[in-house]
Amino acid sequence: MPSMLTVLAALSLYVVWRLLRIYTRRSPLDNVPGPPSSSILWGHTPELFNHHNWDFVGNLVETYGPVCAVHGFLRAKWLHVYDPKALHSILVKDVNSYRKGSGTEVGGQLLLGPGLLATQGEQHKRQRKMLNPVFSAAYMRTMTPFFHETVGKLRDAIEARVAAGATEVDVAGWMARAALELVGQGGLGHSFDPLIQETKADYTEAVKALIPVFAEVEWIRFFLPFIGYLGPAWFRRKLLDLFPHKGVQRLKGIVDVMHKRSLEIYQERKEAALRGEDWTSQHAANGQDVMSVLLRANIAASEEDRLPDEEVIAQMSTFILAGVDTTSNALSRILHLLAERPAIQDQLRSELQEAYERYGDKIPYNELMQLPYLDAAFAGDLRGSRGRTRHCRTTFTEVRGVDGTLLSEVVVPKGTVFLLNQLACNTSKTLWGEDAHIWRPERWLEPLPREVEEARIPGIYANLMSFSAGSYSCIGFKFSQLEMKVVLYTLVRSFTFALPDKPVTWNSAGVVYPTMGGADDLRAEMFLKLKLVQS
Repeated sequence: MPSMLTVLAALSLYVVWRLLRIYTRRSPLDNVPGPPSSSILWGHTPELFNHHNWDFVGNLVETYGPVCAVHGFLRAKWLHVYDPKALHSILVKDVNSYRKGSGTEVGGQLLLGPGLLATQGEQHKRQRKMLNPVFSAAYMRTMTPFFHETVGKLRDAIEARVAAGATEVDVAGWMARAALELVGQGGLGHSFDPLIQETKADYTEAVKALIPVFAEVEWIRFFLPFIGYLGPAWFRRKLLDLFPHKGVQRLKGIVDVMHKRSLEIYQERKEAALRGEDWTSQHAANGQDVMSVLLRANIAASEEDRLPDEEVIAQMSTFILAGVDTTSNALSRILHLLAERPAIQDQLRSELQEAYERYGDKIPYNELMQLPYLDAAFAGDLRGSRGRTRHCRTTFTEVRGVDGTLLSEVVVPKGTVFLLNQLACNTSKTLWGEDAHIWRPERWLEPLPREVEEARIPGIYANLMSFSAGSYSCIGFKFSQLEMKVVLYTLVRSFTFALPDKPVTWNSAGVVYPTMGGADDLRAEMFLKLKLVQS
């Protein structure tokens, strides 16, 4: 084991070097205000990456404002940021100077492969160029009928359970299953779940468990930059198999299941494409799914633009992760909000019923997107739902420094980690008013506050950061928007939603998700009381 001893020695020297550097070298960030840290080793990371970090992060926002300093691993200075000017600089204007952290990049590669979420620079641009056409509004129009068909099955399945006497339904579970099937059909041209009976397929369970399990072992991100020093891939895999941690082994099993299924689907589809088979009648979505279009375009592309197999396979797991957990939990969140506010639920149902009387079950894409109260409820839900830099400056709203001076810019040393708090920007009282934290769909039917218009928030949708901004923004936001609106159009017309007897806890884990088993429960679930709407 000489290589392992070498790595351990190198890590020890790195820790000593970092601590000496921290205590002997001044940083331009020393004057940026922030809370004190009680841990030399972990800094604020236990509080930041806790499932229930709402109070700690809320205190950062309320006490220190749009830019503050926090301590990372080995007391490294990080910047917690939600100021619109700084976000524009980091994500749009100077994006080439602000790269994803090596822990984020390596972690993405290990979990998903070299897909959109784990690549940067020219590789990311090349992938995005290939994928952009299949996430356009025109493409969404072709997918709308298939979405309606899938969500119709979801409604029938839930209706059967309610009619059979079920008073509470695991809405989060059903939203996860529906999102997986919608992304499966619309993204991969593959049906994962008939949405007719209870299923426990390995792939479905793996996708549902990925975010909660990864949140259990969030600490590994600090060691990921050193993975490459452990030797070749086969040796690293042996070490991983022997690693004595239950959470890490569960995560490994989940990634293996997802990669194996993606590889099987890809091989099947690529072989069919090379044979020139007509997919329109053989696959879900009649061969118009994202992967079918991508494969055909990739085969026809020039050598310079063509994506290698490993990158195409990585896009499949990326679609699933980015499109299932985010959308299903956002849907769960909005249905929970509707259950809390029956008057808003009734008003939304009234608009949807009126649209149904005109267009029927399968409302066309354009008309669905233009329903004003549905759009307002969708935008309102999104409001609630890190990278290293080179030596550069970023401007932001003035904050008062530790020495009492007003700071409007700060020199950012190379290697500084940024924690971009999109939720805080979405719910900033300075921008949105004193009721910023309240879900109020009417906000989107009124003129925007002057502060919001002047802030020039860089987000790609509705002055919100929910889909991020710039060249790394969410490429599939129209896909997610269509998913959510079709589900709400169908379910809110069909059922009334009321709060359950047990409280719902919302957990912070990259994706906000619900649990009902107490503070230590990591199992994603949310039961609501459902009744059929009387026609």
